[in-house]
Amino acid sequence: MMNKKLSVATVQNSQSGGTECPSVDKQAIALAFGRAAKDYDKAASFQRQVGGRLLAKLPSVIATGTRVLDLGCGTGFFSQQISSRGLQVDAVDLSPEMLEQARLRCGNQVNYILADAEALPMADSTYDIAFSSLALQWCDDLATPLKELKRVVRHGGLIVFTTLVEGSLDELTQAWQQVDQYQHVNSFLSQKAVKVALAQAGCMRYDLEFSPITLYFNSAVELMRDLKGIGATHLQQGRKAGLAGRKTILDLESAYNVFRHENGQLPATYQVCFGVIIND
Repeated sequence: MMNKKLSVATVQNSQSGGTECPSVDKQAIALAFGRAAKDYDKAASFQRQVGGRLLAKLPSVIATGTRVLDLGCGTGFFSQQISSRGLQVDAVDLSPEMLEQARLRCGNQVNYILADAEALPMADSTYDIAFSSLALQWCDDLATPLKELKRVVRHGGLIVFTTLVEGSLDELTQAWQQVDQYQHVNSFLSQKAVKVALAQAGCMRYDLEFSPITLYFNSAVELMRDLKGIGATHLQQGRKAGLAGRKTILDLESAYNVFRHENGQLPATYQVCFGVIIND
């Protein structure tokens, strides 16, 4: 085990170029999540729901001392839960501010490593299990972090992950299309593209579950504030972000209102991929 302190690895921008999503600015992503770090947990109900379902895909009995990588650990909510089972956890994130929040939560129960999922600093076959929830969609090319996870997890080990796929936040996307010509919501890989990435990464034994998860809000602005609260407002390069004033807000609310349910609330639907890989 490494010392219980923050290990720093060089953060690199990948140029591998995923074919279906524009390239992302890793520094901008780290800054966006860094700004949200202190208040992240207040707005992370969706992340908790998804991560909880992913955690349930781990074996019910895991030997004490098993080494686990929590990739994209955020504030360490799941690092703490995994560690509480007697497992050795390395919490890895792109944002130093998120890692600081994880340290405040978990103390010396886990190790903290600042690193990019596309260029992990660990040696081959370091871990028995890798856990990564709602982090991989921020990578240029899904095959790249999957290759890295395969490399750092031992032969026969387990990799579980979630990522957002095409159709996520479709209600918000459609509403914005009625307001202006800009793209305000990130693009996500199709289900087919996820399977292609797995093949490119050499993942042969895997199981995928695609599941919609819907949250409800009183207004479009409430949803936008929720996204800001979790740091998910960074848009892929070449996109226009942000609201442009009172008229834009009113126009967005009017356009989003067509989705309002009988209960008076507005839906925001995420399409989530749950993946389980046996690392052959």
